[in-house]
Amino acid sequence: MYKILEAEMLADKIYRMVVEAPFIARSCQPGEFLITKLDDKGERIPLTICDYDREKGTVTIIFQTVGASTERMSWLKAGDYFEDVVGPLGNPSDFVKEPIEEVKKRHYCFVAGGVGAAPVYPQVKWFHEHGIECDVILGTRCKDTLIMEKELEAVATNLYVCTDDGSYKIHGNVCVPLEDLVKNQGKKYDVVVAIGPMIMMKFVCLLTKELNIPTIVSMNPIMVDGTGMCGACRLQVGDEVKFACVDGPEFDGHLIDWSLAMKRMNTYKTEEGRAMLKLEEGATHHGGCGNCGGDK
Repeated sequence: MYKILEAEMLADKIYRMVVEAPFIARSCQPGEFLITKLDDKGERIPLTICDYDREKGTVTIIFQTVGASTERMSWLKAGDYFEDVVGPLGNPSDFVKEPIEEVKKRHYCFVAGGVGAAPVYPQVKWFHEHGIECDVILGTRCKDTLIMEKELEAVATNLYVCTDDGSYKIHGNVCVPLEDLVKNQGKKYDVVVAIGPMIMMKFVCLLTKELNIPTIVSMNPIMVDGTGMCGACRLQVGDEVKFACVDGPEFDGHLIDWSLAMKRMNTYKTEEGRAMLKLEEGATHHGGCGNCGGDK
């Protein structure tokens, strides 16, 4: 059992939890993920690690409710328990494994979209702790859904915040400030790291390919089982077939077949919808109408 020490809502449908997990906290690195399981019947939910405290033995996760399992997960409070938390899984970010002097030679820009701010944070924090400068672009739909602005501001060299609807700071999606920084402000980046919704990462990659900037993306959104057993996170990366959970979750964004990846991500939408409907309707679910097909 893994105790939840802190639980809070950051924005609509976005939640933060600090979990007591000393063995994971002891060895996890930026870029890796863990799997939570509510109870013996619960779904395995892969989530990137937002933060960790090795001394306190805690890990922090941030998630958005997208189906029945994450909805149930949002009901948990401080003092409640996960039946199981497994990790760290996946591979750490490449820069963690490289000689620090080589990393210092490069100029990085991290692009975080929506809940993608959560996995971007430990990476930027790692740069800050090692005395390496980096810029961060943080984007979201509107001001009300913005998360982790203060946390990222504390560790980034420069933080640029944008909203799709223009309700806060820069008006536009994350590509707007990125293009402006490179084309109009003379910024030179050797690497862009983009983490967020699939569609956001796709368009960042289209832009950075035009700008000739190597780009890394995290394919955590496509993962289901998280251990390589289900095959749901199968990706076409250049001429190779990869699996996000065991080969990633980070890949060269310019090599990913985005159309195929986004199509695969939608594979379980029908099942998620049925599960959410069952959760919402409770005991009244499938009252014998015979029309919805959900009882099949």
